[in-house]
Amino acid sequence: MNTSSELPREKMRRKGASALSDVELLQAVIGSGGKNNDFRQIAKKMNTAIQTIGADKLAFEDIIAVKGIGDAKATIVFAALEFWRRQFTKQDAPLIDSPEKVAEQLSNIKNKKQEYFVLLTLNGARRLINNRIITIGTLMASLVHPREVFAYAIEDRAASIIIAHNHPSGMLDISDSDREVTKRIRQAGEIIGIRLDDHIIVTENDFISAF
Repeated sequence: MNTSSELPREKMRRKGASALSDVELLQAVIGSGGKNNDFRQIAKKMNTAIQTIGADKLAFEDIIAVKGIGDAKATIVFAALEFWRRQFTKQDAPLIDSPEKVAEQLSNIKNKKQEYFVLLTLNGARRLINNRIITIGTLMASLVHPREVFAYAIEDRAASIIIAHNHPSGMLDISDSDREVTKRIRQAGEIIGIRLDDHIIVTENDFISAF
C-alpha cells in the first residue's frame, strides 16, 4: 500500500497515534483547511507557534493569530490543548476552590502591622498562577486601582482573580472602603473579561469574605 499521501487520521487508525509526527497530530486535530489554506501548512505554522511560545503559555489569541485558523478551528485546538494541560501535566500549583484555601495563601500577611493588599491569579481550573502583594499601607479605594490589579492578571493570562487584605486591628469588620474596592475591581473585571472570584479579609486568627 502506498502511504505517502496517507492522511493523518487514516495513519492514526492504521498505526496508532505514536506513529504520527507533532505536525501530523496537529493536522489530525485541525482536520481540514479552507480556500487557499492547506491544512498541512496551517499545522506547520501552528507547530511553530507552539514551539516558540510554549505549550504551557500558549493563549487562544496566539492560536487564532495563525493564518488560516478561524474561530471554530482555534476553539477545537485550544480546548484540546487546555484539556491536556489540566489532565496530563503535573499539577504542582495549589487548587484554590474555597475561602479556606485562599486564607492558607495569606499566612504571610496575617500578623502585619500595616494593611497589605494581595492579588491571587488563577487559571481556568482554579489553580494558583501567582500570589502578589500589590500595595502596602492604609487600604483606601483610591489607593487600590484596578489598573495595577489587572495589569498583573493580564500578564499572567488569568481566567479569574481573588483579592485579599489583612486587618491589623484584628477586627473582622467589612468597611465601606472594603466594599468599594470589591465593587470597583468586580466592575473592571467584567469589562476586561477576568472574573473576580472573591475578596478575603484576614486577621491573625480568622478570615471573612467581603464579596
